[in-house]
Amino acid sequence: MENPIFHPFMFLYQLLQLLLDNILSAPAEGATLDRPKIAIIGAGLTGVSAATHCVGHGFDVRIFEAGPREQLGGIWSRAKNTSDLHIHSLMYRFRPSVQWNGGYPNSQQIVSQITELWKRYKLEDKTKFNTKVERVYRYGKGRWIINNITEGYFEGVIVAVGACGENRVPLIPGQENFKGERYHSSDLTGKEAKEKTVIVIGDGASAVEALEFAAHEEASKIYILSRSDKWIIPRNVIADIVLALNIFDGETILAWIPEILLRKFFYRDIEDLASTHQRPFTDTPMINSGVMNKIRSGQAEWLHGDVKGFTEEGIRFNQRSKGVPKGGPGREYLIKGDIVVMATGYERPSLNFLTADNFRDPYQPPNWYLQAFPPSHPTICCNNCTYLNAIGTAGNWHTGIYTRILLMFLSDPLPSPRPYWMELWIDTTCTLKKLAPKGAFDFVAYLELVWWLAFYIVLNPSRWKWAFFVLFGVDIGLPRVVEAKDELGYWMGGMRNKNSYDIDNRF
Repeated sequence: MENPIFHPFMFLYQLLQLLLDNILSAPAEGATLDRPKIAIIGAGLTGVSAATHCVGHGFDVRIFEAGPREQLGGIWSRAKNTSDLHIHSLMYRFRPSVQWNGGYPNSQQIVSQITELWKRYKLEDKTKFNTKVERVYRYGKGRWIINNITEGYFEGVIVAVGACGENRVPLIPGQENFKGERYHSSDLTGKEAKEKTVIVIGDGASAVEALEFAAHEEASKIYILSRSDKWIIPRNVIADIVLALNIFDGETILAWIPEILLRKFFYRDIEDLASTHQRPFTDTPMINSGVMNKIRSGQAEWLHGDVKGFTEEGIRFNQRSKGVPKGGPGREYLIKGDIVVMATGYERPSLNFLTADNFRDPYQPPNWYLQAFPPSHPTICCNNCTYLNAIGTAGNWHTGIYTRILLMFLSDPLPSPRPYWMELWIDTTCTLKKLAPKGAFDFVAYLELVWWLAFYIVLNPSRWKWAFFVLFGVDIGLPRVVEAKDELGYWMGGMRNKNSYDIDNRF
C-alpha cells in the first residue's frame, strides 16, 4: 500500500481495490463445480477472466488456447515490455480481485495479474494449450462439442478470441530494397533506436506505442505516417471517463460538444491535426497526451497521406492536405529513415468455427443481441470479440457481466430470450441509431453498453432476482438450477418448454 500522506489518491485507489476484492470476488477455494460445464475459447485476458467467474460460481470449464503456455494473456503476452495501458487502470478492472499498483500498468504487470487469476482459480489443469478450435457444433439439444467428441460435452460456449490475432503486415512495393531495419510494432522489445530516424507507418494504439518506443530510445527524429484521421484524446482518467460515459454519440446533433472541447483545450495550437472527416465518436481514438508534446517540440512529425513504397533510403510518401481523402492528390517526396516500424495492427480473429446459422443476414456480428449473443444460440457468448470501435469497452466490468448473463441463461430458462425478442432488440437498436455516421453497432461508448445491460435486466421481471448476480457477481440464495417455468417468462422472452432451442434435460 502506498503511503497515505505522500500518495493519498493512490492509497485510496488501492484501498478501494481491496474492498472490491473482499466484497465481490467469487471464492476460489472449495468451489463445488456442480453446475453446467462451459467451453472457453481463448486464454487471454477475457478468457481467463470469464473462466474465473464461471468456476467461482460453481460452473466447470475447459479453456482451449491455440498458442503455447507462453501466450497465456493473449495479446498482452506478445506486446513489447515497455507497452503499457493507454487508459487508466480504473477502467480496466476485468475482475474485482485485480490489484493495480499504478494508473497505467505495463504489459508485464497485466500478464502477471492474468497469471495470478489463472493460478488462484486452479485453471492450469482446465486449460489445453496448442489446441486450435476449428469447429463448434451441437450434439442433440443444448450441448456443444468442441472440435470432436473426445473433448466432451458443453452446455455453454464463451468465445474469447479477442480483436487482435496475427500481426498484420501489408506488402508494400520495394520493401525488400530497404537497407535499414524493419519491424512490426509488436517486435520492438530489445531493439535500439538511439540517434536514429524512425519512420512509423500506421495509426492507432500501435503507432502511439511505436512513437513512445522511439522517444524512449532517444531517436533523433520520428515520423508517423498516418493514412486516416484518427482522433487523439488526453491520457487523463477524468477526461477519459467523461468521454466513455458520453451520451451524445456521433448520431446526435450534440456530438460537436466534445469535438469543440478537444480542439480548443487539447489540440490547441496544433488543431490542424484533428480529423476533418469524422467526429470523435465514430472510431476508436488514440489515447496519449505525450504525442502532442513531442509534436510541439519537433521531436516527432505526424503526417497524413499515403505510403507509395520503399526505397533503399526510406519511404516514398504522398502527403495530402487537410481534408483530402485517402488516395487523393498530394505532394510526393522521400522520407529518409534508419528504422521503419509497421504499426499496422493485427488481423481480426475469425469466428468461422461457429455454425453457419449464427451468421444469418442481417444478424451477423457485431449485430448480435447485446453485441455478444447470436440470436440463434443464446448459450454462445462472444465476449469482447465482436466490437469494432469503442471507448473504454475493452477489459472492464462488462467482461464479467456478459459471462454471468450466460451463466444465468444456463441456470434459469425464464430470463433467456427467444430468437424473436433478440432480433427485435437488434432491429430496435438499429432504428434508434439510424442517424449514426456508421452502423448502429460500429461504435459503442461505455455508457451505452452499460445502458444495454441495465435495460436488459429491468425489461423482464424474471431477471430481477438475478440482478445482483449479473451486475455484481452476488449469488447468495440463488438456486443451482431452475426447473419451474411460467407463462410470464415465456411472453417476456423466456422459453416455453424443454424442447425449445438450446435446452437440455439439465433444466
